[in-house]
Amino acid sequence: MLLAELVTTHAAVAATRSRLRKRELLSDALRAADPGAEVEIVAAFLSGRPRQRRTGLGWRTLGSLPPPAAGASLSPQDVDAALAHLERLAGTGSQAARRASVDELFARATAEEQDFVRRLVLGELRQGALDSLLLDAIAEAARVPVAAVRRAAMFSALTGPIARAALAGGAGALDAFRLEPGRPVRPMLAASAPDVAAALERFDGAAVAADTKLDGIRVQVHRSGDDVVVFTRSLDDVTERLPEVVAVVRSLDVRAVVLDGEAIALDDAGRARPFQETAARTGSHDAEAGSAAVPLSVRFFDVLHHDGTDLVDAPAAERLEVLDRVLPPEAVVSRLVSADVGELERFFADTVAAGQEGLVLKALDAPYAAGRRGAGWVKVKPRHTLDLVVLAVERGSGRREGLLSNIHLGARDPATGGFVMLGKTFKGMTDEMLAWQTERFRELEVSDDGWLVTVRPEQVVEIAFDGVQRSTRYPGGMALRFARVLRYRDDKDASEADTLETVRALAAGA
Repeated sequence: MLLAELVTTHAAVAATRSRLRKRELLSDALRAADPGAEVEIVAAFLSGRPRQRRTGLGWRTLGSLPPPAAGASLSPQDVDAALAHLERLAGTGSQAARRASVDELFARATAEEQDFVRRLVLGELRQGALDSLLLDAIAEAARVPVAAVRRAAMFSALTGPIARAALAGGAGALDAFRLEPGRPVRPMLAASAPDVAAALERFDGAAVAADTKLDGIRVQVHRSGDDVVVFTRSLDDVTERLPEVVAVVRSLDVRAVVLDGEAIALDDAGRARPFQETAARTGSHDAEAGSAAVPLSVRFFDVLHHDGTDLVDAPAAERLEVLDRVLPPEAVVSRLVSADVGELERFFADTVAAGQEGLVLKALDAPYAAGRRGAGWVKVKPRHTLDLVVLAVERGSGRREGLLSNIHLGARDPATGGFVMLGKTFKGMTDEMLAWQTERFRELEVSDDGWLVTVRPEQVVEIAFDGVQRSTRYPGGMALRFARVLRYRDDKDASEADTLETVRALAAGA
């Protein structure tokens, strides 16, 4: 198979809104691949990410590429091998070697392939092929029950191995995927609601477990005997970087356990420290220096296995009983069980006032739906908004081909009279909004390099976001977390946009 075939499939998937057609396209691509190593790579690429997690490539490295090849010659395996080579590079001379390897790979790629691989590595492939859709396509391609594929996916960090097992060995091969302490499980995810009352309505009046939502790093901790392994939400092994978490789980009176929770840096009053201080710990390889500078605490909210008994299919009430019995109270998130909206709203207000992110309401009869965003968990967070100015906009791709999509956001800086970039987003845009902004930003266009359209800083946009974090990428030293567009503010001009000081105050928790 040529990489060009996957690029064509990606474009076709992105161009259609039909879920059935998307599944057919993905299924055809999986069937066209060799059912061995090739289909594992193909499935990974179709899911929007490579098999390698740390290639050392970023937007700066990929901002300058060699001229594209005239014809298609690359295979998915060629790209996978090149990325594997980049992942292994380290030490003296690695930067020069990485640059040479990148140039060699991209010189063999056509313009369309260059765009595909660049966005694959940067995590920007937005073709609408959600993981659940790809799992359906695997079932169709292998002619196995969807339930068997979804069950296997619960216990596999990547979709590729599931595709390989299903197409090479059928439903029987999928039975090998099961919960084993030491092998990561896809985390259960929460749906969202605008407020506590709306969240509670989804549970039809039943009592729920309302867990405090911490602004930390999701950790899944496995213990088998004295061996303890810590995985992140993305299922990276960070055991050596979080010795405090390892120590807590190793101290438990258990033989085997799998726990789900959050690692977080807290100040002396128990309030969350800036998110970057927690995040820096998972990115630092110097565990001793990291724990001395920024010690972490861990709070668990679920248990998936305990001493030989798998609990993923057990109701939440049973899992919480095990959790409370196995762990000391200080290692469990604060929780309120109630069906009373007033009581839950007061708990939410107290939680946010204490510096935490919000609540996650959980059905007491729900199993642990690994890898899925189901109805069993609903999160509620306070919403922050800012009125910012659009500084530039990127050309869209896939279904947004021909439109201007990803907007660059700036806050007003009264000291200079200019604007300071805080991030970018394409979230929250309707089709009507995309069409409108494409016309609007062409009117404001200052320059167009073929990818980025710089515009006059005149259009104000209302942005919702979850918080402000420190960032070295942007000149203001800050970036918005999970920014999404609410609406364009034609009733305001740029002089009325929020200032950099306002954003700094939010970052400081003021």
